[in-house]
Amino acid sequence: RCVEVFYIYFHAGRVEEPYVSITKKRQMPKDGYSEEIEKEVGQAEGKLCTHRSAFSRASVIQAFLGSAPQLTLQLYICVLQQEITAARSIFMVLSLLSIVYGALRCNILAIKIKYDDYDVNVKPAAYLCIFMWRSFEIATRVTVLVLFSSVLQIWTLPVVLVNFFGFFFYPWILFWQSKSPFPENIEKALSRVGTTIVLCLLTFLYAGINMFCWSAVQVKLNDPDLINKSQNWYRLTVYYMLRFIENAFLLLMWYIYKTDIYLYVCAPLLVLQLLISYCMAVLFMLVFYQFCHPCKKLFSSSISEGLLSCFKFLCFICKPHKATILADKAEVKSPENTDEAWNSSKTLESQKGNPHQSVSSNA
Repeated sequence: RCVEVFYIYFHAGRVEEPYVSITKKRQMPKDGYSEEIEKEVGQAEGKLCTHRSAFSRASVIQAFLGSAPQLTLQLYICVLQQEITAARSIFMVLSLLSIVYGALRCNILAIKIKYDDYDVNVKPAAYLCIFMWRSFEIATRVTVLVLFSSVLQIWTLPVVLVNFFGFFFYPWILFWQSKSPFPENIEKALSRVGTTIVLCLLTFLYAGINMFCWSAVQVKLNDPDLINKSQNWYRLTVYYMLRFIENAFLLLMWYIYKTDIYLYVCAPLLVLQLLISYCMAVLFMLVFYQFCHPCKKLFSSSISEGLLSCFKFLCFICKPHKATILADKAEVKSPENTDEAWNSSKTLESQKGNPHQSVSSNA
């Protein structure tokens, strides 16, 4: 692909192309109106766009199936040896940048796939927010996994397998629940077995991404494009809430069972720093979706409205619990009230039944 890209680039414009294709893109709505723009795309430019999208997908694969395990392993070795060499630190920084770049490309790919009909222009502020968001999220996640695995090696594999297979089977479970027919239009040359292998590889990559960070591209097997193009704030909120709870639990286990290699480490301060770093990642994510997303005008609801609805839903769940508590208190108080009411009714009946006695007593 690289050789072909350079060949096309240096020979572009020298020979007139026999035909061009016309693409139609819509601009972002301004004052409620959206114009449609037609653009001529030559054969060379179309091939370059195809190669560029392939490079973007390759960077995502390389980041989460290559650099992410490499960074985790290198940091684990540094913790056990209690030493960080210059060469190892350089490779760790390069691996972290590779993962962050892959996550950034994953975000941009998700935006372009979901809003393919629009001319998307990503501003530098959006790139900066995504970079900070992914940097804090991935660095915190890798550090938490390394700290936990350094003290509880036996439980590392179950934690990793539960995370991985949970995300691997999640798209398949949704597909089986939808009762949709098996997708046949992925590639005409593929058989049913080949299509199954391709879908398994896709969900394998999806699980690898979600092991370390939120996958901006949500797999949907019953969709013709295999991508969920709707913006689901509930799924995003649930993911980060569960991931925060998991990171806090793993850090608690590390704090309880930490060994002598952490003798000169202030454990409470480290735990606090990691939790704050994850909260910073969530903060930059909220800033991106609320202010810097290139297609925020197309959202049916903003991220603030989505979070507000989530909090209202949680409050609605908590209300019945409070109502039952009040009902229990009322039931506890009811015997006393009934006794008092019975006594008062008894005195009234006695007064009504003996009018002469009350008159004589008054006299």
